[in-house]
Amino acid sequence: MTQETVAATTGAVLDREETISRDELEALQLSRLQHTLAYAYDRVPLYKRKFDEAGVHPTDLRELSDLGKFPFTTKEDLRLEYPFGMFAVPQHEVARIHASSGTTGRATVVGYTKKDLADWAKLVARSLRASGVRPGMKVHNAYGYGLFTGGLGAHAGAEALGCTVIPISGGQTERQITLIQDFKPDAILSTPTYLLTIADAMIKQGIDPASTSLKYAVLGAEPWTEEMRHELEVTMNLKACDIYGLSEVMGPGVAGECVETQDGSHIWEDHFRPEIVDAFSPAIGVDSVLGDGEHGELVFTSLTKEALPIIRYRTKDLTRLLPGTARPAHRRMGRITGRSDDMIILRGVNLFPSQIEEIALRIPELSPHFQLELTRPEGQRMDRLTVKIERRESVSVEQSATAAKVLQQQIKIHVGSSCTVDVVEPGTLERSNGKLRRIYDMRPKA
Repeated sequence: MTQETVAATTGAVLDREETISRDELEALQLSRLQHTLAYAYDRVPLYKRKFDEAGVHPTDLRELSDLGKFPFTTKEDLRLEYPFGMFAVPQHEVARIHASSGTTGRATVVGYTKKDLADWAKLVARSLRASGVRPGMKVHNAYGYGLFTGGLGAHAGAEALGCTVIPISGGQTERQITLIQDFKPDAILSTPTYLLTIADAMIKQGIDPASTSLKYAVLGAEPWTEEMRHELEVTMNLKACDIYGLSEVMGPGVAGECVETQDGSHIWEDHFRPEIVDAFSPAIGVDSVLGDGEHGELVFTSLTKEALPIIRYRTKDLTRLLPGTARPAHRRMGRITGRSDDMIILRGVNLFPSQIEEIALRIPELSPHFQLELTRPEGQRMDRLTVKIERRESVSVEQSATAAKVLQQQIKIHVGSSCTVDVVEPGTLERSNGKLRRIYDMRPKA
C-alpha cells in the first residue's frame, strides 16, 4: 500500500520514515545499530562486560545479520543493575524515570533523556494515527498513570498528534462511563479487557455501549485475540486496533496496527531492530535467529535511545515477523500468542490463556470472562486445569451446560489437553482495572 493510497483512504499524512523503501530502511538501521552498539559498549558497564565475555566488539557488526553474534539482554540483567546501572547518561541528563511494578521480583527501572521523550511521543503519535486517531479528536486515556509507562506514554503521544487528552487513568469504571457520556471522546486507549469491563458496566446501567461517541479503540499491554477484537467492535460499534510496547524497550508505541488493514502491528523499524529466536534456547549466534514467518520469542534492539540503550532484549512475547502491508518497509508482528513465562505445561502439553479465549469466544453462549485454575489434588502427581467462565446474560443454565461440554471438547481437540469447565453466573469473576490476571496457580509449592 503506497503513501498516496493511505492518504487517500485515511486522510493521514505519514512520517517520511513510514514511506521509505526497505533498502533505505535497512541502511538506516545498519548505521544506527553500529552507533548504538558502540555507544552502549562505551557507556554501560554491563554491556562492556557481556560483549567482552562473548568475545565480540561493536566493530564486528558489519551487516545486520551480525547482530546475532551479540549477547542477549534479559529482565534479570536490568534487575541486577537496579536502580540506575543500565543508564548511559549522567543523572542530570535523565528527564524522566519509569519502573515496573516489581510484583514478581525487583523492579526494572528505565530512564529517558529529553530526546528520548520526544522520540517516544512521536512514535506513539504515529501509532495512534495509524490506528485511525486524528488531530483534533478527543482521546479518553484509560491507561494507568504513574511509574507504569502506559498512561504518560499514551498521553504524550496523543498530545503530540494534536488531540485533546482526557487523562482519566485506570479504574473508577463508573466515572469512566460518566465522562465518556459527557465529554463524548472520539477514541479510547486502554487494555482490551478493561474496555470489556467498561462495556459490561454500561450494559448493567442500561446504556447501550454501541451508542457512545467512541469510534476508535487503541488497545495494548496484554495479549488479545481476533475473537476479542470482534467482541469489542460489535459490542461498542468502533474500530479496535493493537498498540505494542514494553517498558524496557520504550513503552507503548514500539509498534502499531493500521486501521485500514487491521492485520497486525507494524514495528517502527527506524527506531527498533526486531528478531525472532527460539523461545527456550539460551544459545546466541546468527544460527539461533529464526526467519520471518517462523514462530518464536520476540527480541528487540533499540536504535536511537540515549538514556537506556537496549541490546537484543528478550521480551518473552511469542509471535512471528511478517512482511509489511500498510507500511511496506516496516515488518509486522503476528498476534502475540502468549508469553513464554505465562505458558502452562499441563501433562506435557503447552497451553496459553489466549488459546482458551480464542476457542471460548467462538461459542455464543459463553462470555469473554474466564479464569484458569491449576490444581494438583493431594496424593496425585498430575495437574488439573479448571476453566471458570461466565455464561452470557441471555443464556439459561441448561444452555450453558451444553456450551461447557462443547468448550471442553474443543480444548481437547485444538490444544490437546483435558480440562474441567465450570460455567459460572454473569458478573462472578474478577473484572479488569488494567491488566487482567488470567492464571491462578493453586498447586502446592515445591
